[in-house]
Amino acid sequence: MDGRGVRLEGRALEASDATTVRVRGRETLISDGPFAETKELMVGYDMLDCKDLDEAIEVASKHPLARRGAMELRPFGAD
Repeated sequence: MDGRGVRLEGRALEASDATTVRVRGRETLISDGPFAETKELMVGYDMLDCKDLDEAIEVASKHPLARRGAMELRPFGAD
């Protein structure tokens, strides 16, 4: 994300609406809404500047955590 120039910042974050992205094998799995399970813990965030949700999904699917856990995409400042 840093090398591509789409990551603006990152910090700790609390839960809200989301699109969840996971990569299992060669398949990118997308589900609407936040993923909440008592064994899961959100540990931080990366703010991206993407043209649309499709680009955000493509970027998130390349993050290493998408292969071990899940990436939740949330709109920020969109009107």
